[in-house]
Amino acid sequence: MPTRAELQRVRDLHDRKGRMAQGRFLVQGPKLVEELLRSGMHVEAIYATDEVAKKTGRPDVVVLPQHELDRIGTLESGNTLVAVVRLPEPPPFRTPTGGEVALALDGVTDPGNLGTVIRVADWFGIQQVWCGAGCTDPYGPKAVQASMGSICRVHAGQVELPQAVRDCAKAGIHVFLAEMEGEPLYSATLTRPALVVLGSESHGISAEVRAAGGTALTIPRMGRAESLNVAMAASCICAEFARRTWGAQA
Repeated sequence: MPTRAELQRVRDLHDRKGRMAQGRFLVQGPKLVEELLRSGMHVEAIYATDEVAKKTGRPDVVVLPQHELDRIGTLESGNTLVAVVRLPEPPPFRTPTGGEVALALDGVTDPGNLGTVIRVADWFGIQQVWCGAGCTDPYGPKAVQASMGSICRVHAGQVELPQAVRDCAKAGIHVFLAEMEGEPLYSATLTRPALVVLGSESHGISAEVRAAGGTALTIPRMGRAESLNVAMAASCICAEFARRTWGAQA
């Protein structure tokens, strides 16, 4: 049975400060933990109810009563399986190469949206999602849950975004800025390799990032909705990049 101090260290991972101090984060729920175990990420500990522990067939799962799992887990219900995972080493920013597309987020504070963008990236085979100033932690519990396991396959790192945009421009990488006004997505020239920068629904891309350069893209509005959230916008843009590539290969 874990000590109170050990369980408190797991609870501390609910907060970014605790995750940074320990170099650990949480993955929760049978489906996400299953994907985690296939990913090769370093799992420090797994806690589960007796029933769920038996289903895993793993001898290293620590059985806890439900009330303790509710304390260390963050889900509103269904805290039956909680894994403590070592945070991956953060590599330096790498400019996209070849036919690669990378995503960068500017000031995205909603963890559900950020996690969904990571899931979108995974769907379209995009391996880099960079988080600039003001972004929430991609390894926070809500972002991890929203990624539906994609956090195990997509690199999500922090970056000084204006400098990253300038580095891309210097290296000849095309930078596209998702804006309300710009070249229409469906008729714009979408050249790879590319970095696509998206801001929050409320504030868009910051003036500092915009000043670093890039081509503004807009998703043409055909109805009356005021805006799209960042995950919706990322889906549209990634799908159009994929469509162009698919069409060229057909």
